[in-house]
Amino acid sequence: MKTTFIRTAALAAVLAVTLGSGAAQASSAPKPPMQDWTFKQSGLRIAGLNIMTGIDIFVHFDKAQLKRGFQVFKEVCNSCHSLDLIAYRNLSALGYTEDEIKEIAAEYEVLAGPDDEGEVLDEDGEFLVRPALPADRFNAPFPNPQAAMASNAGALPPDLSLITKARFNGPDYLYALLTGYEEETPEGYEAIPEDKSWNHWFPGHAISMAPPLYDEAVEYEDGTPATLDQHARDVTAFLSWAAEPELEERASLGLKVVGFLIIFSVLLFALKKQIWRDLH
Repeated sequence: MKTTFIRTAALAAVLAVTLGSGAAQASSAPKPPMQDWTFKQSGLRIAGLNIMTGIDIFVHFDKAQLKRGFQVFKEVCNSCHSLDLIAYRNLSALGYTEDEIKEIAAEYEVLAGPDDEGEVLDEDGEFLVRPALPADRFNAPFPNPQAAMASNAGALPPDLSLITKARFNGPDYLYALLTGYEEETPEGYEAIPEDKSWNHWFPGHAISMAPPLYDEAVEYEDGTPATLDQHARDVTAFLSWAAEPELEERASLGLKVVGFLIIFSVLLFALKKQIWRDLH
């Protein structure tokens, strides 16, 4: 009995130290400012763990912003980063027509697979390719991780499909990261390697990715002012949609469920009053 108590106490102590150190580490890390997003969900951070408290029933995506964000991703981010979980046909949720999606997909080439004779290489020894179709996933910029690392000084650019869910308050962090670069290391901070860039919000501040965005990095098709801030907000919104394309559908369902529960509660209350009135 005594041995069991000692083991339980020791386990509790280990858990307390582990969770406590995790919470201290989380609290010491820079916390990006909260931004006003139309799709922001509520959540809590407890002992270093990310806990979503549910989905807000009034969240929604701004379709015009998503289109601008897709343009930034296509013209800037997609040169290094993939978006493996999204197919071109999913762009219909942004307001693109079927013909527009076909045109967008056709700008890229994907592996064609074996031909009628079972060959995967052409006469020059190159892999057979074909124009992408709406059903294809977004084209990856590199054929494999090794090629990606070789082109990025040994760093592997992450897939961005779920990047906004990789950290607590991911949209706020991503926006802060994209706008948090400094040309030189600020006074009071340790110098970083020459092949790194200094970023206020990246852990350790030394990030392998050079500043990807700047004013007029992309000329918006709708005439929106092309500032660094606008680019960062738009591509963050697009990547948030890519991580949860069903967000609006769930919010709509949640609103219907809440409405049903309210009506059901009123009916139950009326039924209760009727039953008790008959009893008395």
